[in-house]
Amino acid sequence: MKHKVSAVLAAAAATATAAIALGSPPSAVAIPTAPGVRPSGPCALRGVADDVGESAGTPDGFARSSGLVRALTLFVDFPDARATMPPSARFAEFFPAVTDFFRTSSYGRLSYRPIPLFRWIRMPQPLAAYGITRGADFDPASESGYPALSRDVVRTVDPIVDFRDYDVINIIATPNAGPPATSTVLSVTFSGGDMGLWTADGVPFRNASFIWSRQAGLSAFRVLNHENAHSFGLPDLYYTDARRTPPLVGHWDPMDEDWGPSNDFLGWHKWKLGWLSADQVHCAPRHGTPGEHTLTPVSSPGGTKIVVIPASPHTALVAEARTRGLLDPAVCRPGILLYRVAADVRSGHGPLRIVDAAPHSGGCYPGDEYVHSELTDATFRPGQTYTDPSGAAVTVLTENQDGTYRIRVTPART
Repeated sequence: MKHKVSAVLAAAAATATAAIALGSPPSAVAIPTAPGVRPSGPCALRGVADDVGESAGTPDGFARSSGLVRALTLFVDFPDARATMPPSARFAEFFPAVTDFFRTSSYGRLSYRPIPLFRWIRMPQPLAAYGITRGADFDPASESGYPALSRDVVRTVDPIVDFRDYDVINIIATPNAGPPATSTVLSVTFSGGDMGLWTADGVPFRNASFIWSRQAGLSAFRVLNHENAHSFGLPDLYYTDARRTPPLVGHWDPMDEDWGPSNDFLGWHKWKLGWLSADQVHCAPRHGTPGEHTLTPVSSPGGTKIVVIPASPHTALVAEARTRGLLDPAVCRPGILLYRVAADVRSGHGPLRIVDAAPHSGGCYPGDEYVHSELTDATFRPGQTYTDPSGAAVTVLTENQDGTYRIRVTPART
């Protein structure tokens, strides 16, 4: 059957649509919904091509990140961790907030539609039998872990769900299953390539996010934005080997910190995801002449969003304006944010690093347990200049009355 959907699922979709309509963002962010274009040209960096990464192009197999994205949303519990709340209440922890976040961040270019199956899907084995741990991989030959859990989920819902109708899959566990997020974060996404598990509908099981426990702090729903962004091709910006080092990006992008106060995606990620049109990205290729650019803050629709200054086929310095906004309420020092992108560095190994304009300052929120504060004041203000080892330089000239910033850019020489 082409449309294999149960009555329960159809009713759930109607409920979800109504919930989203009630949670629409302010009209100030309502802008044209036409998808942007994928990065191209001399500033579209090449690099990692078989996984999530900062390469301008996203490999085949990942979910589309603009236009309509349909998210099958399932709820699971276990014989030894039975749900104590209705699935609709668990759903409400994430929606319509996740949808609104994507709509606002993408300037209306991503229409994210969750389609929930409002029932708890009881797994046949106790939670402990699956052996779910942080950092677990997906080995299709394994009889435990995520392969076993995924097979049990697919086996249960395959008779009533047509997986061909969905772009991403959310599997949300009852929050009493596993340790709390303050102890260890288990949420994970398996995206892109073939995971060795096929559904009865003839499509692979992939681009699946598993959400555990509850994230701490404000806007805790953003763990789902973070995980789904992996399905769109974005990498982890923190070190995934659990090394104890200062954050590389901090609270400037949810691919590093997705807890505490809200934070918007970096302009580079918006370009990669197709949320920026070609005229919103300025390219300063190597050995070019210095030039001036006017940047509109990332939090505002329209205008030029980023200036990319490539230093090699794989690396670049990027400039964007960040000010307090609907998704950036914690920005304490408005200005120009600079960061280095390395498209040949793998996810979880530091593919993107913020340039700190005020190193060792302690930042703006030293007492906030949900914010790594050192980088919160990393932006450059008018009169400041940064020169990169590549020879690229950015000088902040003015902060204009309309909220835009004028900068002078010197392209890289090496």
